Amino acid sequence: MQILETRAPLKMSSKAVVLLSGGLDSATVLAIARSQGFDCHALSFEYGQRHESEIHAAKRIAESIGVTEHLVHTIDLSQWGGSALTDDIEVPKDGESDGIPVTYVPARNTIFLSHALGYAEAIGARDLFIGVNAVDYSGYPDCRGEYIEAFQALANLATKAGVEGDAFTVHAPLLELSKVEIIQKGVALGVDYSMTQSCYDPSNGEPCHQCDACRLRDAAFAEVDGVTHQGS
Repeated sequence: MQILETRAPLKMSSKAVVLLSGGLDSATVLAIARSQGFDCHALSFEYGQRHESEIHAAKRIAESIGVTEHLVHTIDLSQWGGSALTDDIEVPKDGESDGIPVTYVPARNTIFLSHALGYAEAIGARDLFIGVNAVDYSGYPDCRGEYIEAFQALANLATKAGVEGDAFTVHAPLLELSKVEIIQKGVALGVDYSMTQSCYDPSNGEPCHQCDACRLRDAAFAEVDGVTHQGS
């Protein structure tokens, strides 16, 4: 399926909007989009997350990999909370839990992709890139292939461009990759992972090495030969 591929033919417009969180996955996705010849417009969010250091990471990554424009948009999801990332709820440090974890942020990817869709339609981009992963996805419902398919269908039903036949494609090139495979792909594309920030509960920008995100990241880097700079 096209949305699961890591490479797709360029359309008349080579502009793409890339969701850039500042983490390992989104940095790799930006590098993939750039390697495919897209004119990348990065979009990051300050959404009331406790790990705001990821915004600084996103800015470093955007400058390092290269983008045409990098927007940092503010939407305060902490107003309604409901997540350990946006509310006064402790981030689990005892390994993976059954079911959907408390670090799930209600409807986050839908909110982010909706903003990316509006941005894309306004600038004439018809490709959206997101770093969701169904292998190491920690149980998040908005990181599944079915979700990406559904959002792409929505994008083409709910926009002027889509209705007029200028279709959008939502690319999720990491969807079927393990964290090790993601790192290997990024290294091959020259990603400097020391610039990235993945921890859910960093202290002064330093990773805790205990949360689910850190555990997945640390375990993957331990398997990858020749990568000495993990970052956080």
